[in-house]
Amino acid sequence: MKKSAKRVPRQKRSAAAIPKKTPSPPADDARSAGRTFPIVGIGASAGGLEALELFLKNVPEGSGMAFVIVQHLDPTYKGILPELLQRVTAMKVIQVKDRTRVRPDCVYVIPPNKNMSILGGVLHLFVPVAPRGLRLPIDFFFRSLADSFEACRIGVILSGMGTDGTLGLKAIKGNAGVAFVQDPASAKFDGMPRSAIGPGWRTSSPRRRSCPARSSPISDMRPSPTSTDKPTRANPKAPSTRS
Repeated sequence: MKKSAKRVPRQKRSAAAIPKKTPSPPADDARSAGRTFPIVGIGASAGGLEALELFLKNVPEGSGMAFVIVQHLDPTYKGILPELLQRVTAMKVIQVKDRTRVRPDCVYVIPPNKNMSILGGVLHLFVPVAPRGLRLPIDFFFRSLADSFEACRIGVILSGMGTDGTLGLKAIKGNAGVAFVQDPASAKFDGMPRSAIGPGWRTSSPRRRSCPARSSPISDMRPSPTSTDKPTRANPKAPSTRS
């Protein structure tokens, strides 16, 4: 009789040895991870709520931009700005927590009594070092946005008193970003807009497609004498310098 060949049992592969397929991230997560979308920093103070509402109302649906709002808030009160802004926009409005990742088509609001920066598409919160009254949270955030590696950096100054945001907006403009300021004539408090425009800056109507609120009272800031921007067809003459 012939002996049957012994069957060699197949070795089972351990679960750890079986390669697992990594699921593809959702489209919005992939875009945010690659930071391929514009990030718009918005600074506002006294009288800024109305301007913020008007701005967000005019953002087209599916703009693909993220909006980060830095407003002067009373550090002793719970902020309700996200709830107020959610009434006027279909975008999700979020009060920032430390290490919040920025995603397109969302609005992020700084919480009270915090400074905020952005690094690698992630928002970081800090306890302010300067005493109340000397804090410049808009400048703090705008400077970090100017130094970031985002695909497109946009800074916007709305109604408010004082000069907060002026230096940060210039930093954004100096690092190949885009800067906008509300027309002082339309602002409830024109201190911040006038400071941001200031001597040596010239203004014209918004003409870039990246401006989300072309019908809102926001004008495009340009550095004057050294500007290389070409005039538009609608305005063939170079805009005059404002003081």
